[in-house]
Amino acid sequence: MSVYHSPDLQIENQLLAALPTEDYQRLFPYMETVSLSRSQVLWHAEESIEYVYFPNRALISLITIMESGEVVEVGIVGREGMAGLTVCWGGDTNTLQAIVQIPGSAIRIGANLMKTEFDRGSALQRLLLRYTQALFTHTAHTAACNRLHTIEARLARWLLVVQDRVQSNELPLTQEFLSHMLGTRRSGVTEAAGSLSKAGIIRYSRGKITILDREALESTSCECYQTVKKEFARLLKN
Repeated sequence: MSVYHSPDLQIENQLLAALPTEDYQRLFPYMETVSLSRSQVLWHAEESIEYVYFPNRALISLITIMESGEVVEVGIVGREGMAGLTVCWGGDTNTLQAIVQIPGSAIRIGANLMKTEFDRGSALQRLLLRYTQALFTHTAHTAACNRLHTIEARLARWLLVVQDRVQSNELPLTQEFLSHMLGTRRSGVTEAAGSLSKAGIIRYSRGKITILDREALESTSCECYQTVKKEFARLLKN
């Protein structure tokens, strides 16, 4: 972990980058740049949240674990957002586990400090409330998408979402992670990925997917991708 005290610190996270200078400078002394490793658990369900995280290129998965042991992803957080929103809502725990799916750097801030800053009613509060609305839209469309659309279309949508957040054509995604994202079995993921690979849209090897033709991937995706993307852009514009 490294701690920065320079105003020239490069911020790739879109929420932090959108803050007015005054709000950013007030938070700056408490920002820590941390390196998140793959499969690192940031907090377990029902566990107190000590820090909130603003990813740069890392990707954080929010998952729910059923009594049967089955795992389902209910949300992802990348450079567009913050992991740990429940801290701002007044709860220091939640029912979800946060785990790093794609490694990279993130800015972390103490949960108590973030709650204090949120309660100021500052620009940060307004920005996080808009982000909450965008995230709710994402979650709602994911639920509908998983019910109504084909696995191939859903896979295309998720690959586009992940690429937007990590800003890379090469995505270190396992079949297990993809099955959690899509709420389906591995066999379904294998079949859908194989179809996209045969079409020349992606290259799929064990533990890694390379996007070869983004335009074709967008054509394969369902309408949910563009709907949610437009909502994020509308709500989080500077």
